[in-house]
Amino acid sequence: MELAGAGGGAASLGVRDASSPRSRVALIGVAGLLVTGFLIAISAANTDSLLPESIRPVPTSLAGVFGSTGLNLHPGGVIVVLALMLASYAVVATAAGELSGRTVLMAIAALHAVVLLAPPLISTDIFSYQAYARMGQLFGFNPYLSGPHAIALDPLFQYIGAKWSYVPSVYGPVFTAFSYVLAPLSIAASIIAYKAIATIASLGIVVLVWKAARLRGLDPVKAAALVGLNPLLVIYGVGGGHNDLLMLLALVGAVYAILLYRECLGGGLTVLAIGIKLTAGLLLPFAIAADGPRRGRGRRRDLLVGASAALALVASLSFALFGPGATDMFATVQQTQSEGDWHSIPGFISSRLGLPTVGHIVGYTLAAAFVGITAWLVRRVWRGQTDWIDGAGWAMAAMLVAASSLLPWYVAWVLPFAALGSDRRLFRTAIVMTCVVQAVQMLGYIPHSGWVSGL
Repeated sequence: MELAGAGGGAASLGVRDASSPRSRVALIGVAGLLVTGFLIAISAANTDSLLPESIRPVPTSLAGVFGSTGLNLHPGGVIVVLALMLASYAVVATAAGELSGRTVLMAIAALHAVVLLAPPLISTDIFSYQAYARMGQLFGFNPYLSGPHAIALDPLFQYIGAKWSYVPSVYGPVFTAFSYVLAPLSIAASIIAYKAIATIASLGIVVLVWKAARLRGLDPVKAAALVGLNPLLVIYGVGGGHNDLLMLLALVGAVYAILLYRECLGGGLTVLAIGIKLTAGLLLPFAIAADGPRRGRGRRRDLLVGASAALALVASLSFALFGPGATDMFATVQQTQSEGDWHSIPGFISSRLGLPTVGHIVGYTLAAAFVGITAWLVRRVWRGQTDWIDGAGWAMAAMLVAASSLLPWYVAWVLPFAALGSDRRLFRTAIVMTCVVQAVQMLGYIPHSGWVSGL
């Protein structure tokens, strides 16, 4: 283990030595990220492979400011551009210690800006968010009991992904309640709103990671680059306006609060994150186990007090808006996970290799392994043998490997913990997972590859 990356906690926004070969390579990587990100943004409106399946071709109202460029990358071009972007990220993430903080932060801001101005990318989830909001706020349907088909006559329904037309909401009550505020917006305005929220959340995560890295004695430049320049987070997460980034903002805020010894706030923010998306709950046992059975008693009490108070508020909000029906979310999540998708290990075995029985066995085996690994990691954190942020990060990585449904932007769940972990193997694992998941995703862009398509 090592607690400091290149430059340690003394890293600043100032200029570092740009004359070394590694610095020049890192700058080339930054340039590669910006050029490929810009190419994706200006071509997306005319490149079907980059658009959600429900808006091919994209309506003018959803095409974004680059909609009139006429540039079409075609599947082959998308594969080349994404591969170059991935290679550039790998270079920058490993050599970011040679760059100044100003360079990395400006690159992060620029990459987010161009993706924000593009049309919605890849996923139809952004339409589902608005559909569930309109169901509850405008039509009186409980989004935890009915799928978007309940508002089939609404103009928004045509943009819902076919897989999700009859599926009730799998999102937490905090996010669903928040989405009600956006329900009256037009389809185009709601796209802008959710993408803007995802952009702000992502940049907020970078700021918190930077601050937390300095508290941990780590190089904040390397930490910020790992998170803020990650193609899966930016292209898929920000580009798709995903609420995972809002969840991560609250979760990283919880980590930062705990590092500042504000455990009550940390517990509350963790529950807030769970109220956005259930995935966030994986942090809680590691935060509780930190510092073992003796030193952690006072901080553990404060953590539980904050979590309990927030849970009471979230539960009250949920019952007031959605009644007991909100509890059906757990069954819906289990059902959607069991159906899986071809990007995951068990899903690939079941749907693409045509071995459903083997796929189910592998899925159950991986799930059992994930539970066992998580319990083992919590025990090590309790005993002081593993850092609690490392433990949470490894558990997140194990959850992704075991998942029956693995979508590209889910890799973002691991990134802040990898950036803040004391175990540099976790840092490298996050880069490897990014490369593997992106490579699998690119298989779906290969022309005439019906056995791996399904996007």
